[in-house]
Amino acid sequence: MNVQVATPPADYAARVAAIHRELGIPADYAARHRLPLLPEAGELAAIGPDIFGREQQLAPHAAGPWQAMRTRALQDDIVLLVVSAFRGLDYQRDLIARKLASGQQLADILKVNAAPGYSEHHTGCAVDLTAAGYAPLETEFDSTQAFAWLKRHANGFGFRLSYPRDNPHGIAYEPWHWAYIKDS
Repeated sequence: MNVQVATPPADYAARVAAIHRELGIPADYAARHRLPLLPEAGELAAIGPDIFGREQQLAPHAAGPWQAMRTRALQDDIVLLVVSAFRGLDYQRDLIARKLASGQQLADILKVNAAPGYSEHHTGCAVDLTAAGYAPLETEFDSTQAFAWLKRHANGFGFRLSYPRDNPHGIAYEPWHWAYIKDS
């Protein structure tokens, strides 16, 4: 994970630790997964609706490059559809709590969702993407023209695939998750 962000304040770290205790996330989660504590974006800019019609936001320094990348993709007849962008600490906590309440095991959840405080979505620099005709958040996204386009062009806009196969974080392969890493 290479998202460059400011060090979160101590009270944020304490809040994250309290949420982890509430959810049963082990105290050594960050060390085991080699993930840095990531603060929430202080400022956000609208980037338009996601596939569900919800307005999405990114940090301003990521929103401009995202819009430029999406525009360039459209020029190449590639439509990049947003599934999710900024997600705050409380949203991430609630997401995991809902999965736990539905009977999912914490270890399985943490393979597909970073623990609160460690998600790139908190920074406002990450987008989850899909393509028309494909289910969101499925590995089949890597067979789309959109994914092939991203592999060729995303780096030029400052975006990179965060969780490739066999990543060192223990997060499942997520071909849909791209994060802005330049100037952040």
